Amino acid sequence: MTVHSQGAVTSAPQDAPPKSAGLPETPAPATGPDPTPPRGGGKSLPTGWLPYLLVAPAVLALATLLLYPLIKNVILSLQDINKIEFIQRKYPFAGLDNYTELLGDTNFWTVVVRSFGFTLANVALIMVLGSLIGILLNKLGKKMRLVLSMALVMAWAMPIVASVQVFRWLFDEQFGVMNWVMRTAGFSGYEQHNWMETGLSTMVIVTILVVWGSIPFVALNMYAGLTTVGAELYEAARMDGANGWQTFWKIVFPNLKPFFLITTFLEVIWVFKAFTQVYAMNKGGPDRASEILPVFAYVEGQSQAHYGLAAAISVLTIVILVIVMSFYFRLILKQEEEQ
Repeated sequence: MTVHSQGAVTSAPQDAPPKSAGLPETPAPATGPDPTPPRGGGKSLPTGWLPYLLVAPAVLALATLLLYPLIKNVILSLQDINKIEFIQRKYPFAGLDNYTELLGDTNFWTVVVRSFGFTLANVALIMVLGSLIGILLNKLGKKMRLVLSMALVMAWAMPIVASVQVFRWLFDEQFGVMNWVMRTAGFSGYEQHNWMETGLSTMVIVTILVVWGSIPFVALNMYAGLTTVGAELYEAARMDGANGWQTFWKIVFPNLKPFFLITTFLEVIWVFKAFTQVYAMNKGGPDRASEILPVFAYVEGQSQAHYGLAAAISVLTIVILVIVMSFYFRLILKQEEEQ
């Protein structure tokens, strides 16, 4: 009971806990739902294994689709298998005989040189023309940019075999458009000119085809990269009196250097293994004078029935490509370290 100054009597609540003199009051711990144990009473996997479990299906698929055929191909390259052995199902071990035969064959080295020249010419033209068209896309208005972008996408999406057939019609000996253009322009000797009479002319036509089909990838990516370059950089270069060429080398190229490195890297791989365009155009002819390494391996394996030798050619092709790409890997890693 408590007596106030007015004389009123009040009673203290009975459920209030007594306070200890001199002791701080500690709040009651917060209560929440009890953590539920994992189902089945098992232990949860450590978090360090989760990334490996997520990538395991992709690694397994790659090992099944790529690693296993590669191992089988290497084994095949060490065997002497021709048409008779293939029919009799005999696989005699030949060791490094296939590789020795190839490395001592002048035709193989001729194809290697042709493959490198073909790749160098195509990649140079693709990167230069694709970059110029990408810059053009960045300068055009909205409507013309849309029209040009749609044309590039349509050229890029066209199937390779269909585009090869179109180019064969263009350069047809009897009804080709190119012969008509040359006659209309006043040149003589193009009544029924065979544009694929030599290996060099065939490779030129294939180069035009490959460049035409690869430019859209570089041009569209170049345009996308240019949109990331700030307008104030162009304005500063213009105020300093830089022309277009100086602006490209001082502003555009340094900012898009990673784009040029990775795009060139991809183009080298795609052009070096351009099998469909070369084989569908003239089957590596005339007289195997337009073969590159993938076509050379296919002709040796399917047409000549030298299966072990063809496997050795494909293995050497992979080795050569890896050696060439190792230099690009070093450039890319160096670029990342500088950044």
